[in-house]
Amino acid sequence: MSPISRPGRAVLGASVAALTMLVATACGPDNADPAITAAPTVEASASGKPGAAPIKLPTLEELKTWKLEDWDKWAQANVITPAVKGYWTLQKLLEAKPKPLPQPAPDATQPPAQPTGAAPATGAPATTQPTAAQPAGPDQLPAMVPAKPVAHPFPKNTHVNGKIFFKDGNEDYVCSGTVVSDPANPGKSNLVWTASHCLHGGKGNKYYTDITFAPAFNSNGVLSNGNRQAKLEDAEPYGEWTATAGMVSPQWAAEADPEKGGPWSQYDFGIVKVANPNPGGKSLEETVGGSVPLWFNAPRDQVGAVSNYGFPEGKPFDGVELEHCDGGKPSRKTGDPSRPAMLLIGCNMTGGSSGGGWFATKDGKPALVSDTSIGNGANTYEAGPYLEDVAQHMFEYFSKKAK
Repeated sequence: MSPISRPGRAVLGASVAALTMLVATACGPDNADPAITAAPTVEASASGKPGAAPIKLPTLEELKTWKLEDWDKWAQANVITPAVKGYWTLQKLLEAKPKPLPQPAPDATQPPAQPTGAAPATGAPATTQPTAAQPAGPDQLPAMVPAKPVAHPFPKNTHVNGKIFFKDGNEDYVCSGTVVSDPANPGKSNLVWTASHCLHGGKGNKYYTDITFAPAFNSNGVLSNGNRQAKLEDAEPYGEWTATAGMVSPQWAAEADPEKGGPWSQYDFGIVKVANPNPGGKSLEETVGGSVPLWFNAPRDQVGAVSNYGFPEGKPFDGVELEHCDGGKPSRKTGDPSRPAMLLIGCNMTGGSSGGGWFATKDGKPALVSDTSIGNGANTYEAGPYLEDVAQHMFEYFSKKAK
């Protein structure tokens, strides 16, 4: 595969996302009394910092009934400020800390199942066949699966995977993300799916700043084997795509402790819209050569072998290799029983893999069914949220409305 030319850098507009911040409200069924179900307003600055009034989280049943106008109100509390031009130097990128994988909360998960073999993740953008253990049943830990690096140069179908860089206070961090298909702009998506904890600090906090996506980072391997003398443009074949709009789940913003797993982890998903570093240039999907559709409410018995991708940076990894775990058929990780059980696979990836996409096969093609949310301290498994109605409604709104 020949080297890919990298778009030149250009000044992005200083304006923030069109999703201006005013209020967040809860909504119940169509015949509910709005005086009962409406939440108090949430004042906030353009940085996304909450004011004195806390976000009132609607019940899950109420949230599932939200219409576009209700998501409109929520969107007004979700503002991303575009990254400062030139902030991300190669040194900053390489020194960015991996966002730690939140540790799981105690639940009903059982001891590890014994390895029994797994079916290949056909249709997923993998370069090797899976060797994962197949869990014996729900709520059982799978056997650990060692991550494998994608060979350089990355196969074209893996260019949808990339690194997400962001700033939390005075610290630089890194996560992973995936280019996903945009129903409102078929073939021309600028949308990247990741974890909420890679975008927002959780309860009482705000959105991170300088959020930037670098697709197919280090595809040609210039940073591999400890080489740190490469140029930034060599490490980023498609350049840096700054986030101009974003959204996390209401459960995450209202409840989450970003360092711990909990009920909020069952809704640890987020979405950003990014801009081409060359104003007026092609979309992200056109530039990288593809996108992955989201598979919402995927019947668990129809989700076969799953492979997850990411750029783990915690030891023994170094953050410059795109790794994947071929985890077999996911089992369930039980948490809050009123919320969907998470998907669970064996994997030894570490911090930095957060937000990376989980690929399954639907109608013979890869589809995204989750993102990396939590991992255990022993680095033997990773879990991701099951993407049901709340995720679907949020995504459909964002696809139509994000500017």
